[in-house]
Amino acid sequence: MQLSQLSFDVLHPQPLILVISGTSGIGKDAVIKGMKSRNLPMHFVITATSRPPRADEKDGVDYFFYSRKEFERRIANGEFIEHALVYQDYKGIPRAQVEEALKCGQDVILKLDVQGAATIRRLYPQAILVFLVPNTVEEWYDRLCDRGSETPESLKIRVDTAIREVAQIDMFDYVVLNAQDRLEKAVDDILDILRVEHMSVHHRKIL
Repeated sequence: MQLSQLSFDVLHPQPLILVISGTSGIGKDAVIKGMKSRNLPMHFVITATSRPPRADEKDGVDYFFYSRKEFERRIANGEFIEHALVYQDYKGIPRAQVEEALKCGQDVILKLDVQGAATIRRLYPQAILVFLVPNTVEEWYDRLCDRGSETPESLKIRVDTAIREVAQIDMFDYVVLNAQDRLEKAVDDILDILRVEHMSVHHRKIL
């Protein structure tokens, strides 16, 4: 027997980038909060924005809230991996957060709109892109209306944008159902995706 030539040391997982995306009002924030509650060793990137915070949002927790002038200064300094103008406000991914987490061997979790997900696909082709969907269009529309922050004009813009975003579904790797009152199931599904990807023989190489 040649046992000395046998080794089962074949699994060498590397940190992954996972993007949670979907249309406005699909529940990306709720899914991220649900994932955080599991206290797993992964880094949740806090996105920067130039829009004002909503009543229940905290600076440095939900987003980094910058004035438009400050945001543009940071763009000029190259502080964002990607940035975009979304519904008349800037959004961006702080470069330092992503790079430091990957160097430490942590999975990086990003919450992005479809435009941002497309940029990540270009910059990190091996990133995992997850698209959240509701049970029905009516359920999704009710969520938008229940936020209490939309006008008839902004609702029309979000519906038109959602139509364009869903048409880009082929860009994504996975679709996860985020149904009303089934948040924990959506979180479980996303964590299962990460587990399977880490066990893949053809592991995604981010670095």
